[in-house]
Amino acid sequence: MGADKQYDGYQPYDYLRGGEDYRDFELTSKTAGFEPRELPLSEEEESRVAELTEGTVLSLHEHAFQFPADIDEDLFDYIREGRIHTAYEFLAETSLDAVFDMQLDGLSSVHSLHGWKWDDISHEVSMRACDLIHSEYAFQCRSVDDIHRAREEGKIAVVQCVESAAMIENELDRIEQLYGMGVRSMGITYNTSNALGTGGGDIHERDGGLTGFGARAVGRMNDVGMAVSVSHASPQTSLDVCEVSEKPVFDTHALAKGAGMGARGTSDEVFEAIADTGGVVGLLSSTHLPDIETYMEHFEYVVELIGIDHVAFRAGRALRRPHRTPARALLVPRHGTARVNAPERVRRRPGEPDRGVAEHPALAGRERLQRRRNSKSARGKRPGDAGTGLVTRSPRVRSLRGFSGSQGPGASHVIWTATIS
Repeated sequence: MGADKQYDGYQPYDYLRGGEDYRDFELTSKTAGFEPRELPLSEEEESRVAELTEGTVLSLHEHAFQFPADIDEDLFDYIREGRIHTAYEFLAETSLDAVFDMQLDGLSSVHSLHGWKWDDISHEVSMRACDLIHSEYAFQCRSVDDIHRAREEGKIAVVQCVESAAMIENELDRIEQLYGMGVRSMGITYNTSNALGTGGGDIHERDGGLTGFGARAVGRMNDVGMAVSVSHASPQTSLDVCEVSEKPVFDTHALAKGAGMGARGTSDEVFEAIADTGGVVGLLSSTHLPDIETYMEHFEYVVELIGIDHVAFRAGRALRRPHRTPARALLVPRHGTARVNAPERVRRRPGEPDRGVAEHPALAGRERLQRRRNSKSARGKRPGDAGTGLVTRSPRVRSLRGFSGSQGPGASHVIWTATIS
């Protein structure tokens, strides 16, 4: 992490006049929807935070923008305005040197009803790229060198990504157009299927996997230097991508089925296939899990399965800089809604029954995880002591440096060098 963040106070689209050149919206605050709490750290733990963040720190998956304060009333109009506001000020309070920004993903409906059209994606990517050019603090990341530069200069490199290739339709050349706009990582599918393959939420009777066009698209992404992600793709599509890709493959946000995640989880077979490409799995931190302890157990499970060099954090929340909060670490939720600390009740989707934390399906994985530990001999891959937090009970510092994207032998540095030019 760059020691001295050089945020200059720039706000989105400051080069124009809000309310005159475009419609202004009241945006959500950083802590909307939850009450933040401080996590007191001992001197030893503060020292550990400083040590963990002294290298390069990046997150493999974020949506680094602000929503309108009144979601119900203003969200559709905010998206239609076509000027999504990057959360520069909030990013400046984190330890991040680089962030993979997934844009609006399934909400990308600037011009269409259902989103993911070429006009929707090209509009959002290019508009936000223009805004990044005007910021002195954040800038569009186009190479590995940009990440190192961000750390050295106290800035943040924003890696523009998209979570589905649906908008390329049957046009391979659009991959190059997106690369030219600055996109450096793209998912094969979102939850629904497209011309490249079967989406993870769109399997009917059997999993169709990657299409022939999808295989050619993976080849083109390899050729131009765009990272391939299988997040949200079906299991067979993910395995097929790993089979045909000549470059490392990402799953930027995943949880382990083998650790009790159920249908939302990724199988051991897919994790192992990603690792075999030299790729990286970013572990998802969200309200799919009830608490940080369960999250760290997923982390420990996947590290044991495929090794520390292939596992990263998809933070979803960014650890604030220790020099800003000298006696504590504050975790800042994505979109101001999800909590990293254990809530009394687990956040529900519409129509889902209310459940206590003890009933959460992810907790069922703890017993299975313990059985796995007891039945397997040590293979030199397990972290020394994983527990309830990144700092207070986390894997050994050397391993954490690896997945945080430092200049050491971390998988993040290796995959960026291998895939992005």
